[in-house]
Amino acid sequence: MQRWRGLGDLPSGWGRCVVTIGVFDGVHRGHQVLINRTVEVAAERGLPAVVLTFDPHPSEVIRPGSHPAQLTTLRRKAELVEGLGADVFAVLPFTLELSRLSPHEFVHEVLVDRLHAAAVIVGENFTFGNKAAGDVELLRTLGKRFGFTAQGAELQGRSVAESEITFSSTYVRSCIDAGDVQAAAEALGRPHRLEGIVVKGDGRGHDLGYPTANLSTPRFAAVPADGVYSCWFTRSADPSRRLPAAVSVGTNPTFSGRERTVEAFVLDIDEDFYGQHVALDFVAKLRDQVKFNSSEELVTQIDDDVVRTRKALELGD
Repeated sequence: MQRWRGLGDLPSGWGRCVVTIGVFDGVHRGHQVLINRTVEVAAERGLPAVVLTFDPHPSEVIRPGSHPAQLTTLRRKAELVEGLGADVFAVLPFTLELSRLSPHEFVHEVLVDRLHAAAVIVGENFTFGNKAAGDVELLRTLGKRFGFTAQGAELQGRSVAESEITFSSTYVRSCIDAGDVQAAAEALGRPHRLEGIVVKGDGRGHDLGYPTANLSTPRFAAVPADGVYSCWFTRSADPSRRLPAAVSVGTNPTFSGRERTVEAFVLDIDEDFYGQHVALDFVAKLRDQVKFNSSEELVTQIDDDVVRTRKALELGD
């Protein structure tokens, strides 16, 4: 898969293509419908399938300080898109100038003049152009004028209490913020992943007999609600090897902590992960954060957390 940063990376002699457009944060099951459809249409027409996304998040550019929690890093997003069969992952730097383009200007300058789109696949609720003035119907109209087809695909969802919830990045963020990592996984089609660099902690876990890998996470990362979780732990240096982990998210109330941390006790391995880039895939929440009266009570609880982690990850005894 080709990866472009800006449309200046288009190869010379670029022909026509099939394009889907969006932020695609999380590459959740709704996004997967769009990307899969784009790949299908591209194959039918014998053209490359292009996933066009934006960085930074448009919200942060238009309303500084409003950046939503980030479900996937740009690198992870590219990996997921590649796994769905796209030919090109194109990142368009989002600027105030870009945000001020009218729908007509965006279509002409980006989709027609640069990408030479033959077909555009978007979600049925897709909007574009200055002040989100364009919608799928306008995209179809402009497509007839400029020689491309436009499709608005229905996004996947789930039925909850007799109501239909459409899978969206906002919905996934709300699940993670509530600590419901299983609902998030259902919408994503896989566990929510949190990445970071292992940094030095205060060493308290080692003193308790449960040394932890302390993660420094990206600025806008979507960190689950405070609690203890069962996770799969992987290292960028060896991504195919998954290690079970009991992960604590919170402020260590037993020791009157103030700083919110993410600490992973990796089972069945004695290794220093300091300085490594790692990822945590959140499988299930085991419990809330609790303040214990003594270190001994905490260790007893961690013993149980480890047992429950093995059960949640179906590892047996």
